[in-house]
Amino acid sequence: MGRFGLEVADVFRRYGEAFRQRHGASLSTAQRRVMTAIEVCRTAALGGHVEHCDHCDHQRISYNSCRNRNCPKCQSLARAEWLEKRESELLDVPYFHIVFTLPEPVAAIAYQNKEQVYDILFRTASETLQTIAADPKHLEAEIGFFSVLHTWGQTLTSTRICTLWSPVEVCLSTERVGSPADRISSCLSRC
Repeated sequence: MGRFGLEVADVFRRYGEAFRQRHGASLSTAQRRVMTAIEVCRTAALGGHVEHCDHCDHQRISYNSCRNRNCPKCQSLARAEWLEKRESELLDVPYFHIVFTLPEPVAAIAYQNKEQVYDILFRTASETLQTIAADPKHLEAEIGFFSVLHTWGQTLTSTRICTLWSPVEVCLSTERVGSPADRISSCLSRC
């Protein structure tokens, strides 16, 4: 176990082989490769090098990483850099957080038909928000948003969620009575 507690690699090392035997038919070659890469990441299997302190002669073996883009240990820096870059692109306004979740039976279909099902999910979420926002009973506005697909929850449980963020400030398509904030609040209470 790593010094920060249980890691995905620890789970894969302990249960990965049994999982592959039980679910082998449903795992793609890419998924198998990811599991193996995470299992051997920063172990002797990938080799390493010795770090040596010139002051106290302390030596430490440092094992090489797998560099797999799906490895949580290898990609923490890349993830932090990606988040920082995305944050710099955000408008300096509050955002609504909107979540579309696939029902479990559809999520099971998505497991084997990712591209098709996720395309439908993103398209449907986009069209739904744009339709509601354009409706004169709601905002009568054109909105912008960005979305992210989550396939794993924070507790490492499988999930299929399309999360969208839309700025609170919206571009109104016609002159209306009331401030945008009042209209948004009114819309949210009716939706």
